[in-house]
Amino acid sequence: MKTRLTDDSFTPAGTRLRLRRMGYGTMQLSGPHVWGPPRDREAAIAVLREAVERGVNHIDTAQFYGPDVANQLIREALSPYPDDLTLVTKVGFVRGADASWQIDRSAAGLERAVYENLDTLGLSTLDIVNLRLGAASEPDESPFAESLEALAGLQQRGLIRHIGLSNVTPEQFTEAKAIVDIVCVQNQYNLVSRSDDAFIDALAEEGVAYVPFFPLGGFTPLQSSLLNEIAEEASATPKQTALAWLLQRSPNILVIAGTSSVAHLRENLAAASLSLSAEQVLRLNEMVENK
Repeated sequence: MKTRLTDDSFTPAGTRLRLRRMGYGTMQLSGPHVWGPPRDREAAIAVLREAVERGVNHIDTAQFYGPDVANQLIREALSPYPDDLTLVTKVGFVRGADASWQIDRSAAGLERAVYENLDTLGLSTLDIVNLRLGAASEPDESPFAESLEALAGLQQRGLIRHIGLSNVTPEQFTEAKAIVDIVCVQNQYNLVSRSDDAFIDALAEEGVAYVPFFPLGGFTPLQSSLLNEIAEEASATPKQTALAWLLQRSPNILVIAGTSSVAHLRENLAAASLSLSAEQVLRLNEMVENK
């Protein structure tokens, strides 16, 4: 019998969603550089099914992963979808024929992206759509009000249930929530990328979910002798320790560590049961401060 996640969940303000805090991200399911089909399609299908069987009830995806690939894999593996499964997608980027990442936040482009997500996922309404701002991993100050208003219009038409933001500053969040209710923020954050500390706390007070992307460092995986030391003390792997630290950081944090391997998925999900001591958390915090 497969060990399932405990019911440690978070409900964003203004929703009826009950999201288990350990989720799954699909970025690694596509081919190299998030382009083209996976190296092993059956393995990708197995990872998605394993995640849901073990209790994951929110999955992060995007039509531009592949493009189309991640969404089509989700549909093949999981449709008809479990009643409690929340699919979170994002819009604002498209892929060029040369595999380049291109910004498209025009009203027409966003509407097209929403319909493409609906089509590839086989849905009539998208649970959550994040408007992706900024550059590759850092926010910028580009105007976005018209883009967000376009998404709000699609929400009013019943194509989107909830709206979130990705790669944004606190100031942009404040501007955005004056336009439409925001249920989640997805920014880069992990043990060694901590610029959003105050932002996370402020969002927690408002009941807004915070979803770190690159929770294990992304293209520069987390490496630290102290992290290794604490992982050994906790009888865990460094990755599990880093994920457990995130889960203990704030109750509004939802983790979406991605992988294309069932073995790695099981390792990641096991972090939900790992409890770090207050002293271990303090040492990890100090590691960042002294980095």
